[in-house]
Order: sequence, then C-alpha cells, then structure tokens
Amino acid sequence: MLQTSAIRLPVNLQVTQAQFKAIVAANRDLKLEKTAKGEILVMSPTGGNTGRRNFNLAGQLYLWNQRYQLGVAFDSSTAFCLPNGATRSPDVAWINQEKWHSLTTAEKDDFLPLCPDFVIELRSKTDSLKTLQEKMQEYLENGLKLGWLINPQNQQVEIYRCYRTVEILQQPTTLWGEEILPHFELDLTQIF
Repeated sequence: MLQTSAIRLPVNLQVTQAQFKAIVAANRDLKLEKTAKGEILVMSPTGGNTGRRNFNLAGQLYLWNQRYQLGVAFDSSTAFCLPNGATRSPDVAWINQEKWHSLTTAEKDDFLPLCPDFVIELRSKTDSLKTLQEKMQEYLENGLKLGWLINPQNQQVEIYRCYRTVEILQQPTTLWGEEILPHFELDLTQIF
C-alpha cells in the first residue's frame, strides 16, 4: 500500500534543488518528492492492486503515444521540477513534442524542469484525497493543461483543466484526452 511520509525541515531551512538532488542520489532506494513549502515526501512502494492499475494506465497512454507520436510519456519514477520549486512525480505524465524538443540533452537526463501538459494521479487506499487534490491544483497552477485524479475507492474521477472548475464523474467507463491528447480514450473498466 502506498503511504506518504513527510520529512519536516526547520522553517528557516530551504532545500535547494541541488541539495534535493544530492538527497535523492544518496537515497536511491527511496522515492522522494519535494513540496514548494520545503517538505520532503517519502513515498512507500505500492500494493498489488495499485501497481496493477498504474501499469494499466501507463500502458494505455504508451500505446496511444506510440500510434500518434505527439509527445513523450513518463512513468511514476520521473521527477518534474515545477516552476514553484516543488519536485513532483505523477503516476503518469505526458508532454508535447515541442516542449520535449525545447529541452537540452542535459535537461532531458535530469529532473525535467517543467510541468507536464497531462498527468494522471491514482489514489491508493492509504492516500489522502485532500492531499492528492492539492497536488492536482499545484500542477494546474504550474502549467498543467489536463489532469485526471482517479479514485477507485469511490469509482470517481476528478478532471482538472486550465481555467475551469473541477469536473467530477461518477463511475465513468471511459475518459477522453480532449484537445490535449487527441483520439486518446482511457478505458477505466479494469481500474474500477
């Protein structure tokens, strides 16, 4: 089961991006994120159902991306350095080709210095819904165009879009990529 623990830092201590990278390098066995507030989050491994669902979501996006080749897709181990200073790793992420090609080779090899165009966050049994909703809002505030927060426990999906209120769907079987991911259709029947 995925469980997040926060390492609280003293108020006057601000971890720089270089320091965070050093912490990550010294703790390769841990999956870490850094919030804009300066907390370092330790993410525990997922359970079987969450891992299966994450793999299904990533696989569906991968197949669409292979067919249309409009951008680059990433798994949950990819870190994105958001403009607000947070370093986040969504469960599934995607950026368009133009954004990818604007990066240098060194930037592509490092934590990506941008916000994804599209993300999926999958709530596990131990995840706080409020924390994930805040994370989705953070993505929006940093340039996200489309995001899906999938909540299997409630068979619910929250859709996050630029400059629009969050849309909540009850028991959807399909989600559409809209203009961000044209022709992408996510089958949720194996997720719920």
